[in-house]
Amino acid sequence: MQAGGFWADQETAKTKSAEYSALKTQFDFWNKLQKDVEDLFVISTELFKNGTVAAEDRGDIEKQLQEAKEKFLKARVEAFFSKKYDDHGAILSIHAGAGGSDAADWAEMLLRMYMRFCEKHGFQVETLELSKGSEAGIKSVLLEIAGLNAYGFLKCEAGVHRLVRLSEFNPAHTRETSFALVEVLPLLKQEETSVIDPKDLKIETTTASGHGGQSVNTTYSAVRITHIPSGIKVSIQNERSQHQNKEKAMEVLQARLNILEEERKQKEKKELRGEFKSAEWGNQIRSYVLHPYKLVKDHRSGYESTDPSTVLNGNLDDFMEKYLETTV
Repeated sequence: MQAGGFWADQETAKTKSAEYSALKTQFDFWNKLQKDVEDLFVISTELFKNGTVAAEDRGDIEKQLQEAKEKFLKARVEAFFSKKYDDHGAILSIHAGAGGSDAADWAEMLLRMYMRFCEKHGFQVETLELSKGSEAGIKSVLLEIAGLNAYGFLKCEAGVHRLVRLSEFNPAHTRETSFALVEVLPLLKQEETSVIDPKDLKIETTTASGHGGQSVNTTYSAVRITHIPSGIKVSIQNERSQHQNKEKAMEVLQARLNILEEERKQKEKKELRGEFKSAEWGNQIRSYVLHPYKLVKDHRSGYESTDPSTVLNGNLDDFMEKYLETTV
């Protein structure tokens, strides 16, 4: 950053400056925490050398120690973010499973949960694509989430989420099970993107429409891109220009292709070691039971909570931390 001409390339300079700022914040935090604990140790050692410790001094030491512990536990999860893309932003999509209005409503509940989680962590969220359900909820949604470690946190949520509750959408109010699929991709930086052969792309444009199918745009601004070799399709419709929608669609496509390549490499390594097992989307990662009892259980880490309302209000940190512990 101190080199001559650093600011000649504004985009690169801003990216590097943001990286430096994020790293320095982490470094300063852990450095200060270590110094505070060391100082506390020295003070307490001196006090105990004198024999009897006054209740006031003991209480002050215990308070400072508890504060240091709370700071450590709050920031501890960041120590798990050492894998590729963990410090990046994220692209998160939710897709309602079979089950009609119940599944669409469940997908919308998950959307609210992640919006609340992002709000608590100071992440910026932009909705790139939203498809409403025919009666309630949503069929699918695509979000772009900006913020340090957003992908590191949210990658824990990729998979099938299962809800068990009394249905609000049938007269008998019977117990129903709904499913939704959550997909999480890293938001790639410009230098991480690869060149895609235009011959491998099929680009279609259509007119954008608003919520409930109401026409809001008579221009062909909605974009759908199909990557022919892989069959991956990306649609973006957000009441913006065709050029902007195309840029966003390419971002999502790049991320999906990168993850596909990463998964291929991991699969090859595991096959060489004789460890590979095929991944099945049908296996849910987490169950949310609202009836006949209340329980949220992560089937990967085994972590449980008997307070679904708090979890559905965006308090996911404990679930994420327990999952990350099992994958380090």
